[in-house]
Amino acid sequence: MHQNPTRSWRLALAVYAQPRVFGMLFLGFSAGLPFLLVFSTLSAWLSDADVDRSTIGFFSWIGIMYSVKVGWAPLVDRVPLPLLGKWLGQRRSWLLLAQCGIAVALLLLASVTPQQDLLMFAGYALLLAFASATQDVVIDAYRIEAVAREYQAAMSASYILGYRVATLASGAGALYLADTLDWQAAYLIMCLFTLVGIVTTIVIREPQRHIKTETQLNEERLAHDISVALHAGGLWGRVTEWFATAVICPFTEFFHRSGKTALLVLLLIGTYRITDITMAVMANPFYLDLGFTKSEIAGITKVFGFFLTIGGAALGGILVMRYGIMRILLLGSVLVIISNLLFAGMTIIGPDITALALIISADSLAGGVATAVFVAYLSSLTNTAYTATQYALFSSLMTLFPKILAGFSGVVVEQFGYFTFYIYSSLLGLPALLVIVYLLRDKSGSESN
Repeated sequence: MHQNPTRSWRLALAVYAQPRVFGMLFLGFSAGLPFLLVFSTLSAWLSDADVDRSTIGFFSWIGIMYSVKVGWAPLVDRVPLPLLGKWLGQRRSWLLLAQCGIAVALLLLASVTPQQDLLMFAGYALLLAFASATQDVVIDAYRIEAVAREYQAAMSASYILGYRVATLASGAGALYLADTLDWQAAYLIMCLFTLVGIVTTIVIREPQRHIKTETQLNEERLAHDISVALHAGGLWGRVTEWFATAVICPFTEFFHRSGKTALLVLLLIGTYRITDITMAVMANPFYLDLGFTKSEIAGITKVFGFFLTIGGAALGGILVMRYGIMRILLLGSVLVIISNLLFAGMTIIGPDITALALIISADSLAGGVATAVFVAYLSSLTNTAYTATQYALFSSLMTLFPKILAGFSGVVVEQFGYFTFYIYSSLLGLPALLVIVYLLRDKSGSESN
């Protein structure tokens, strides 16, 4: 990506006036709407229906759909949909199909209760998660292909704003509706909100995909070599060629393009968010153990957290426009580590509401900047020939190791206490920080040569 360090602040701010950047706000809303309806909001419905806690725990496995979406991302990349594909194009047709799948799944969930048929209820929830994960794949691909890479952080910031508004609607909003009406009515009303994404998909323009000649030649060469090696011909030969170009090529192309830094890049992807994901698991228990009330926690984390995260994401988009991705990626890493260390200080200060507000503000701002620039970084790593597949791979890797490690957070707290836990979770961010410094130096050295 061409980076212009002298870009004026005025031009950097103007990025949010771009029509596609603004449109990303509504696609972000569409992506965020079903997420909590599969997780915490669904768990609240199950709990309200007196479903036992172990069964509610098993329902969380539905979320694995979001981690294995790379499995069907090649289909989204390469398989055109009949009729819809001719009308809307490759990306928008898949997006509309996924959004209609979300709407249907919400309607089905609104038609049954856990008490009536728990197995069928679980099946509808699984359909919702599958359609939602598919929508994520398509929106990520659209976001990367719709604008130049220098606009990716701004697209991410706009997406995050829409996503956060949607989670307020599907979280607090759905709970309020369930309390005043009932759960089925709440999910039915959430289904109506899917119209935001559906209308947006119809209105926006299909992005232009530019596939390099070199990429096409490499695909043909690899497909031919695999077919020859397997002695594949006829229908089997065509299936083999498709598998080679749609599934194998996205991986080989990334390693070929990244060269000696490929493994370092994958290490960075797998560790960049490790600090905030690890600490997030124990956040609410920490606040409660410190002595804050549930109302204080909700007021500070929801209000301050919401607006400061959005502000941080917007700031991240502006900074990337002005200074480029890598330097702001380094800044985001440093900010997350520092803000996490502030929580260690909170263990000494105690339940001071002002201190909590300041620390939550700093943490949310840092998280917003880091998230926006990291999404821009992941986007810059993709080849437009395999946008959906490669980004799905990166986003899955982004959370896999941190989520596994986060499972041991409670053990660390029980053994060593919160102060040590926050020092430990901050130190987990150092590998990503060191990798970024190395990549920056390696890039500077390459440019000087």
